[in-house]
Amino acid sequence: MTFLDPIITWLVDLMSVIGAPGAGIAIALENLFPPIPSEAILPLAGFAAAQGRIGLVEAILWTTAGSVVGALVLYALGALVGAPRLRKVVDWLPLMDADDFDRTLAWFERHGGKAVLFGRMVPIFRSLISIPAGVARMSLPSFVLLTTIGSLIWNTIFVLAGYLLGANWHVMEQYADVFQKIVIVAVLLAAAVFVVRRVRSRRRRTPADA
Repeated sequence: MTFLDPIITWLVDLMSVIGAPGAGIAIALENLFPPIPSEAILPLAGFAAAQGRIGLVEAILWTTAGSVVGALVLYALGALVGAPRLRKVVDWLPLMDADDFDRTLAWFERHGGKAVLFGRMVPIFRSLISIPAGVARMSLPSFVLLTTIGSLIWNTIFVLAGYLLGANWHVMEQYADVFQKIVIVAVLLAAAVFVVRRVRSRRRRTPADA
């Protein structure tokens, strides 16, 4: 048993009581609290649709609406923090400087649309991608449209899987868990490479500066 089990149980009960809107609320909360696995909630909503407790299209639409609402909250948080404040925080972090933030922000301004669209289909990043979109003040209509499209694709895949798998809906959670672990390992490797390169770069600069 994990600390998330009571939360997931509560969300399942919520779906049982109020149906598809409950699935939408659950997914909105998953966006705000990424440890809650959408990979468990979405197939379960599909299973509920297979049993006739909620409509299949209704489940997909409500979960997508929940995704957009949760993403908008995080977008607003990013916009509230703003680039100037975040730039100061990055400049304060070890091995980081303000130029790193400026380059990242410039990259997001060029490729933010693709990042939001495809980021909605990557575990962990599907929630967090909304924050840099808010920091960069990405066009709100574009953000909502791309978030809706990406969320609709992701949610449809998992809801349909739960619908087709029936009582074996939890199989999708296992595959998604493997995918999430791959993403985490890739992020850790990228972070390790960054740290090694940054340390070497600063060691080379130190004698010259002295």
